[in-house]
Amino acid sequence: MTLQTAFQSGSLAVVTGGASGIGLAAAHGFAARGMKVILVDVPGERLDAALGTFQGVGQAHAFPADVSDLNAVSELKRSVYAQFGPIAVLMANAGVQPGSSIFGADENWQRTIAVNLWGVIHCARSFAPEMIASGDRGVIIITGSKQGITTPPGDPAYNVAKAGVKVFAEALQHELRNTPSCKVSAHLLVPGFVWTPLTFNGRIEKPAGAWTPTQTVAFMMDAVAKDDFYILCPDNDVNRSLDERRIAWAAGDIIENRPPLSRWHPDYAARFAEFVKR
Repeated sequence: MTLQTAFQSGSLAVVTGGASGIGLAAAHGFAARGMKVILVDVPGERLDAALGTFQGVGQAHAFPADVSDLNAVSELKRSVYAQFGPIAVLMANAGVQPGSSIFGADENWQRTIAVNLWGVIHCARSFAPEMIASGDRGVIIITGSKQGITTPPGDPAYNVAKAGVKVFAEALQHELRNTPSCKVSAHLLVPGFVWTPLTFNGRIEKPAGAWTPTQTVAFMMDAVAKDDFYILCPDNDVNRSLDERRIAWAAGDIIENRPPLSRWHPDYAARFAEFVKR
């Protein structure tokens, strides 16, 4: 029902982080259904190039905006509604990953949390009330990360931001489903290893284990069609069963009062390996 109504031809989708990766692939997926698409990203050549990929294949428009700036998001919403009318789909997808360490550069922490967490909050809080008030079917897709669930060591700022995204998305969906007459639903996209600019790391060829953004979007659309909230994506290396074991172990750190991140603690390596096998 959701997929057939919110994603119908002629309806409008706003995609943040739309200039590359999963956002751009999602925008193309929406356009292939006959939807009008608003690509939102920071201004520059990458956004211009992304818009060029839609020539002859869909109706797309580029709106430069930094989603970490609430004023910019408010102006984005005002402009979109003034020019195109109500939106049916919001994909809060914009993300950065400059890298971080616990005592590393403040600017990396600030930028990561500002874009990855506050960007999601700004967009959802700005667009959702109008989507609810329209009385039409609507979908909000928020891009999270497995790093926000199992929180592996190595990039704590990114983990903190994505953990916050998960909590916010859960609270948003709870609010939506308890709002009388609300026809808007929220969904948390949790990608696997996806070959995007965030994961290139100097490589020029896609690793065998990675999915393409197009594969991820196809999985996402199928999950939304089933009204799944948690869209936990596999990849070519990690299947759902392994993801479930990793998530269960992470929760077990609290339940069993193990050291935090015990999966990476040498004293627990053998136990974790056995747990995964079971």
